[in-house]
Amino acid sequence: MLSALVPAQAAVVAHPYWHGGGGPGFGWWVVFPILWFLLIASIVFLVARGARRRWQSGGAYGPPWARGNQTAIGVLGERYARGEIDEAEYRARLEVLTRQP
Repeated sequence: MLSALVPAQAAVVAHPYWHGGGGPGFGWWVVFPILWFLLIASIVFLVARGARRRWQSGGAYGPPWARGNQTAIGVLGERYARGEIDEAEYRARLEVLTRQP
């Protein structure tokens, strides 16, 4: 009866992918947690970067220096403050902008 088991055991040992029951050889149990960590860290990084860009670009809750007054009257006031237009042109354009139909 012992001689009947020896060929079966020899066939298992001779199999090219048999590593003594320890799996495929290299410790994938080490690699997969690292890959999960990298995936989660990448997602957190991308979400944080997007939120920071929205905040800095002057979204609704952005910093005061980035929000700016981008209405037509605000742009007109900035041009007048920089000296690009004179007072007469400022008043004429302001009247056009504020005129009620």
